[in-house]
Amino acid sequence: MLKNLLALTLGILLWPSWGSSQAVEATLLSQWHDESLPATTAYDGRYNDVWGVTINGREIAIIGSTMGVHFFDVTDPSNLVELTSAFVAGRAQGRQIIHRDFHDYGGYLYLVADEGSASTLQVIDLTDLPNSTTLVYDSNEHFRTAHNVFIDEDNARLYAFGADYGAKGVAVYSLEDPERPVELASYPADGNVPYAHDGYVRDNIAYLNCGSFDGFLIYDLTDPKNPQLIESMTSYHHQGYNHSGWLDEVGRYYFMADETWGTDLKVIDVCEEENLEVSKTFDTGSNISTSIPLNLIVKCNLLYVSYYHEGLQVFDVSDPLNPERIAFYDTFDGPDEATYQGAWGVYPLFESGTILISDMNNGLFVFEALPRDCEAYQAEPCNADTMVTSTQPVFADDGQIQLSPQPVRDELQIQIEFPELESAVHLEWYDVRGRLLTTEPARLLRGANTLRSRAPASWAPGLYLLRIRGTGINAVRKVMVE
Repeated sequence: MLKNLLALTLGILLWPSWGSSQAVEATLLSQWHDESLPATTAYDGRYNDVWGVTINGREIAIIGSTMGVHFFDVTDPSNLVELTSAFVAGRAQGRQIIHRDFHDYGGYLYLVADEGSASTLQVIDLTDLPNSTTLVYDSNEHFRTAHNVFIDEDNARLYAFGADYGAKGVAVYSLEDPERPVELASYPADGNVPYAHDGYVRDNIAYLNCGSFDGFLIYDLTDPKNPQLIESMTSYHHQGYNHSGWLDEVGRYYFMADETWGTDLKVIDVCEEENLEVSKTFDTGSNISTSIPLNLIVKCNLLYVSYYHEGLQVFDVSDPLNPERIAFYDTFDGPDEATYQGAWGVYPLFESGTILISDMNNGLFVFEALPRDCEAYQAEPCNADTMVTSTQPVFADDGQIQLSPQPVRDELQIQIEFPELESAVHLEWYDVRGRLLTTEPARLLRGANTLRSRAPASWAPGLYLLRIRGTGINAVRKVMVE
């Protein structure tokens, strides 16, 4: 239930140490709610997703409503300031608008709605905040409605999920010109990728939450016209409607929520491509039969989750397979029933650590930052260590293997001082998830050797792994490709 802000502030004096296993109530600093906004006919809600951006040194909160998107300066989180001149009206508005979703890229916000025949993809220039915003694109040329959007910033790509009521289950757009998205592919037209309710994308690898039928899928969309299925998990423990997820910062574990009453949160080790399964399930410990998670984000060693009826829930995932609930705040003042009401979105990515929650019925909540420690996160990334499993001796003296140039644009020179008589070897290139990309033969002689290998021009810039494997050598090196 909603708590009294004054009581919370005084309660800081009784705040237990973070070493305790007992979860504590998060500190609410400010809140915004506008009852003049029309409520939806379905769930009596006025609000939907929440996001944040840092522009011109200011931390800005963004919340969607039945009328559009609202902006707030939360640089001082105890003194939330509504930026009324920055409000952007949705093309479709009113009581039928349940879902809006948005992500930012390069000073722009990309906004969609999942209802309304007049809906569009809207692109908003944020660079004048906190003063104003400018709508620079407002069109249905690509799609009218979409359930969610996500942006792979490193590759300047926008992903729309469930566009045009699922006709485009997943659609990929280039943001090379951030004001004019260009479609690169959409499915099923450009490949056999099923409907995705939501997704997370990093380094062109898409982690897709595919609702009731297809479960959790991982695709390589480096070439969006030629999608490659990496792994699928269509049946798993505590399965429900596969709704959303977030990849940890090292790329090892995917945290996932099923939008079904009574289902647990999941942890999936995405390194285990040949046997993808749920590694751990956990929940809030409330024993509420209608407990239902919705959205989640991982930052450093903390997992932040929005639960419909239970509001903000925060877990310490320093040990990803043993999450510990450390903080909570119930934003919803209604009954815990089998319905879709309460907390919708969560955003904890500000540098300050300030936490945002959007509640469908009660608006925007701003919470004090919780202590987070990136160094405490114990997961190892999917990297070369998982590949060097041969019983052959590992020749790994850094002084005897030199790579140049770093980063490499085309040809890589590999200088090796080899102690053995002679060896036929293979030069194997892998991506950071451990998938073999190319292999080529070579030969080492005793003494100084110079080998050459080319990184295909089609590869996206980023980190790759080069494995040199043969009799007397099994070494892996990181290579940056530009």
